[in-house]
Amino acid sequence: MQEQTKKLPIMPKATAVWLVENTGLTFKQIADFCGMHELEVQAIADGDVAKGIMGVDPVRNTMQLTDEEIARCCADSTASLSMLFNHQGTKKTTKKRSSNKKYIPLARRKDRPDAILWIVKNYPEITDAQIVKLLGTTKDTVAKVRAKTHWNMSELKPRNPVLLGLCSQQEMDNLTGENNS
Repeated sequence: MQEQTKKLPIMPKATAVWLVENTGLTFKQIADFCGMHELEVQAIADGDVAKGIMGVDPVRNTMQLTDEEIARCCADSTASLSMLFNHQGTKKTTKKRSSNKKYIPLARRKDRPDAILWIVKNYPEITDAQIVKLLGTTKDTVAKVRAKTHWNMSELKPRNPVLLGLCSQQEMDNLTGENNS
């Protein structure tokens, strides 16, 4: 039960690969730190396991160890590595980076220009940036549809993005409500 609550490094196998290749730590020390079995770490060292995995430096890349901590444990084979921070705890406190891109399935991506045309015709006051955020498209595409220079302009039909499934009615109402008030 105790091992389930143990803090593990980000990408434990990749971290183990790096520690095997770049330090003089014992297999037991690496196994304990990475939450693996000692024999699995030995197999990594022998090249039987994790052949295609590139090692991740826990000092410089993920900043979960220090050079001093590794040196301390190399000098004392009974010492165990202690993590600098718990990445699982910091995930909740760090603010998620917001992205203007929203995922649209491949089958529906061809419908974006139709939706842009519908919005431009029905709500010309909506800015390009708002359309980009709503539909997860690019400013270039919106500008080309607005200027009627899109490569497929002759085939475009104005269609409601809500009916196409590119956004929700609530998102559309919020956007049009912002501009009407």
